[in-house]
Amino acid sequence: MSQGRKAAERLAGKTVFITGASAGIGQATAKEYLDASNGHIKLILAARRLEKLQQIKDQVAKDYPTAQVHIGKLDVTAIDTIKPFLDKLPKEFQDIDILINNAGKALGTEKVGNIADKDIEGMFNTNVLGLIKVTQAVLPIFKKKNAGDVVNLASVAGREPYPGGSIYCATKHAVKAFTESLRMELVDTKIRVICVDPGNVETEFSMVRFRGDADKAKKVYENTKPLYAEDIGDFIVYATSRDQNTVIADTLIFSSNQASPYHIYRGELNNTA
Repeated sequence: MSQGRKAAERLAGKTVFITGASAGIGQATAKEYLDASNGHIKLILAARRLEKLQQIKDQVAKDYPTAQVHIGKLDVTAIDTIKPFLDKLPKEFQDIDILINNAGKALGTEKVGNIADKDIEGMFNTNVLGLIKVTQAVLPIFKKKNAGDVVNLASVAGREPYPGGSIYCATKHAVKAFTESLRMELVDTKIRVICVDPGNVETEFSMVRFRGDADKAKKVYENTKPLYAEDIGDFIVYATSRDQNTVIADTLIFSSNQASPYHIYRGELNNTA
C-alpha cells in the first residue's frame, strides 16, 4: 500500500482544530489535510478574521464536498473565550483528534529598552499564554480517549535568539520548553506532542512584524527562495499521519539558503537599528 493511501486512511474521519487558520501556515495546513485525506476530514478553523474563514469554507465546499468545516471567530489572547468556544462546538466537531497551535506573531524589531509594552504583551499573550490555554482546554478530550496529537508551531527563533527579536525569541523559547515538558508529562499515554520549528517562511508574518510596511517585509525574502506556508503544512500533515507509535517530536525546517535566524534578518535589523 502506498504511503499516500496509508496517510489518507489514518486521517479519514478525524477532526482537526487549527488556530490562526485564516491565512499563512494555518490556512495552508487546512488545505494539506483536505488533500491528504481526499476530503474525508473534519476541520475546525479558528481565527480573528471571520470573513476570511468564511471564504475558505466556501471554497472547501466547492473543492471537497465530503469535507466538514466549522469556522469560528477566536482571538487566543482573549483567554477567557477559549473554553466557551470549544464548549459551543457542534456535537459532530467536539471529539477533536489533532490540535494545531498555529496562532502567533512577531511585532517590531525594536531593541530592549525601546520595546512598546503593547508589543511585549501582544506577543506573549498570543504566542505563549494563548497557546497554553488552548492546549489545556483541548487536552482533557485527548486524555479521555487516550489519543490525540498536539502540534505546536515554535520557530528557529526558539532555538537561537537574535538582536531585535528579544521578545519574539523569548516567546518561542517558552513554547519549546512548554512543549517538551508536556511531552514528558504524557509519555505514558498515546497522546503525541509534536513541535515544528519553521525557519524563513514567506507569509503575512513579516507584514505584521513591520506593521504593514511592504518594502521592509519584501526585503526579508530578497534574493532568496524561502519556504512557503504549504511546505510547513505538508510536514504537519506528514507528522500527524504516521503510525500512532511514531512521534516526530521536534523538527527544524529551513529553506536551503538559511543557516540561522540571524542569517535571514541581519541586514534588515541593521537597517532599522
